[in-house]
Amino acid sequence: MDMLMDPAVQAAHAGGGWDAPACHALIDELLALRQAMFEHERGLAAWIAEAGEPRAPSARNLAHYLALRGTDLRGLQERLARLGLSSLGRSESHVLANLDKVLGLLHVLTGRPWQNQSGDEPAGFGSGRQHLEGRTEALFGAPPAGRDVRIMVTLPSTAAHDAALIGALVHAGMDVARINCAHDDAPAWMAMASHVRRAAAAGGRSVKVLMDLAGPKIRTGPIAAGPAVLKIKPRRDDYGQLTHPALVGLRAVGSRVPVFGAGAVIEVDPLWLEQLRAGDRIDFVDARAADRRMTVIDERAGGVLLECRQTAYLTDGTWLRLHGRDVPTPDTPVHGLPPAQGRIRLYRGDTLRLTRDGLGHGGSHGEHDRRVAPACVPCTLPEVLDQVRKGERVWFDDGRIGGVIRRVAARGVDVEITDAPDEGVDLLSDKGINLPDSALALPALTAKDREDLDVAARHADIVGLSFVQVADDVRMLRAELAARGAQALAIMLKIETRRGFEHLPELLYAAMGAGAAGVMIARGDLAVECGFERMAEVQEEILWACEAAHMPVVWATQVLESLAKRGLASRAEITDAAMGERAECVMLNKGAHILEAMRTLDDVLRRMQSHQAKKRPLMRALKSWNLAGAR
Repeated sequence: MDMLMDPAVQAAHAGGGWDAPACHALIDELLALRQAMFEHERGLAAWIAEAGEPRAPSARNLAHYLALRGTDLRGLQERLARLGLSSLGRSESHVLANLDKVLGLLHVLTGRPWQNQSGDEPAGFGSGRQHLEGRTEALFGAPPAGRDVRIMVTLPSTAAHDAALIGALVHAGMDVARINCAHDDAPAWMAMASHVRRAAAAGGRSVKVLMDLAGPKIRTGPIAAGPAVLKIKPRRDDYGQLTHPALVGLRAVGSRVPVFGAGAVIEVDPLWLEQLRAGDRIDFVDARAADRRMTVIDERAGGVLLECRQTAYLTDGTWLRLHGRDVPTPDTPVHGLPPAQGRIRLYRGDTLRLTRDGLGHGGSHGEHDRRVAPACVPCTLPEVLDQVRKGERVWFDDGRIGGVIRRVAARGVDVEITDAPDEGVDLLSDKGINLPDSALALPALTAKDREDLDVAARHADIVGLSFVQVADDVRMLRAELAARGAQALAIMLKIETRRGFEHLPELLYAAMGAGAAGVMIARGDLAVECGFERMAEVQEEILWACEAAHMPVVWATQVLESLAKRGLASRAEITDAAMGERAECVMLNKGAHILEAMRTLDDVLRRMQSHQAKKRPLMRALKSWNLAGAR
């Protein structure tokens, strides 16, 4: 009410500085919106009660946010902005408080009385932020100095026996170590967790351990192996001149001793191998009936090292002959070449049949290259084939191959390939299958997940629930944890299906009752499920809803992937990493250059936190231009 006595305000009002009718209309519109928030809160009373009393402010604020976003507010925002008022666009953490602040200012501008409404408001500007910060710390631990956003790293399999690697990750700033329970086994996971605990204690830091349950993975099954062929190819420059001969190791049949320096290793008769000396020439006829030769360049423990200066194809049974020396055993066949990984070549217009069992294989062809039998691949969860319908979409291998179901029959599901490169693409075994249009009834926890929970309950700080879709999935996990006396264990909801995204509000409410909880935006599967073109808005909407629920978010999947795997980041990846500043944690995947990726991400996040706080840009003094000198 003090503002009513401000002479400047009174003068502006009396002189027509404010559009009084427009202000009165805005008041009516905002009061109606306020009422809708309370009605929506009453409608969600059961979910809010399930969240529990400590989370009640967050649960109510989420209900208000859902009501706010249930209508198109763009016109309202424009009219508020013209008056220099908040347009409600950054109100996620304190929805009702922000709306009430705007209402109060409009009442002042129009001379209407206004009473403080803070008693109705579950969260204010400061308390909303404090709720989120407190829950982030409960989930991930205290932030490192100078960086509020945490860094999570997926541990490679080698971390089970490489304590030095984990020590380096902790030293570089890893805040959460992620163990993927879809790989390795319980002893390996326990070893990784133990290494993390020791490294964190040695560094005087708190580093959390997340064990990610595999969940019901829908993947391609085994595919018939290809022929056992070894291609030897030296490197040449643009003019075709040899620059680096191919290096090949020879060792005795049955030996597992590595031949250091070799790009490929061949097994041969041990008596023949003992005769070889540096400088010896080995002749052979390759699989294309081409005459080829190799030269012994070094004798090493367990074998010899050869160089080959021409491209050659070797198969099991190819004969190698020692040239120019009279020895007891001049020839030996090649042994032990592994078969090529099974693959199915697919082109647009092909039919791929998903089967319940068997071995996958390519299509067969008749006269004039006419395909007479389709390619087949088994599905690792055959029960889903009874739940799909004609016309629904199917994606394989993280969206690299797409198709549409054309037929559902007892012998399998026929998929027409509609999305593939012009030159075709190979489908391998153990690749993901996404069914974004299908209403799949799959258990939230598999039998393996329940076994893995026994380990997570003893060794993890956080357990990740993969492919979560409905609130009952969350309740099931919490019940399983309680049965193991681990109800205080934090949970991480991985949003990676379209159905999970569509049910996000109920998932958030179901998770609020846990001791600590967060959401991971698994952008790989989610992009395939929702469509790559829609992924940008989907990840934004998840961030907004989670901020309204005061729920920490992990920005995951392919962050700085090129840098972590190959040592060089793209410009797009750096921009994507910077966007991760709006989450509470950013996840890096494993790779040969993971330490460099961590240093880069740490630098980007430290820079960005002075420019961005969630959706709100921060106006730090710019140092890029000499602004003072322009005066």
